[in-house]
Amino acid sequence: MATKKSKAEQEVSVEDKLKSLFKLQSYLSEIDRIKTLRGELPLEVADLDDEIAGLGTRINNFQLELKQLDENIKAQKGKIETSKTKIEKYNKQLDNVRNSKEYDHLSKEIEFETLEIALSEKHIREFEEDIVAIKEQINDANEQLKDKTADIDHKKKELDDIVSETKAKEEKIREKAKKTETTIEPRLLTAFKRIRKNARNGLGVVPIQRGACGGCFNKIPPQKQMDIKLRKKVIVCEYCGRIMIDPEIAGVTE
Repeated sequence: MATKKSKAEQEVSVEDKLKSLFKLQSYLSEIDRIKTLRGELPLEVADLDDEIAGLGTRINNFQLELKQLDENIKAQKGKIETSKTKIEKYNKQLDNVRNSKEYDHLSKEIEFETLEIALSEKHIREFEEDIVAIKEQINDANEQLKDKTADIDHKKKELDDIVSETKAKEEKIREKAKKTETTIEPRLLTAFKRIRKNARNGLGVVPIQRGACGGCFNKIPPQKQMDIKLRKKVIVCEYCGRIMIDPEIAGVTE
């Protein structure tokens, strides 16, 4: 009789272990969901920060280009003034030429400086066109910057709200999880944490579903299904390594 009682106690003990493991899994899964909810927003905020920084750099580079173009225009205007001064000087010298050779030389100089003026004026027009195009790009970048700044402000507020809303909830769940951990023997708890860490969805304990593992969905032999339903021992899936439990423990109706 004493032996039978010991077995009964052992049976209840294993069932309690499985229930405690599933309860712990439920708490940890809820914490994972909270982290996922928060986890996407920080990434979005970080991406927006990068985009805003990139737009700021782009606008700054455009401003430097504008400054350089202004300097280029000033340089070309300086060349024009120099050429005009030379033409004026050469025209005065034409009044005092002594022979056709001097006249031809001065005429060629005047023609050259006239071409230099035309070339400088062409460059100025090109620079001015570049300035118009760059200013349009600056306006576009500023519009994007305005939108991104408004977007990041909204995302940061949303993140702050979620953090403030979920922080207290997460702490309460963590306390429950820690309390539940104390009811699980250390060796089993360590094994569960190792399984959960290696599981893609963080599930270390899963109910069987339609004769298959609830984690990897591989079929379970009928005898093993019966063993799981009897709740006499901890059984792991031979394919994914997850601990399998009777659906009733998880509150699932097959």
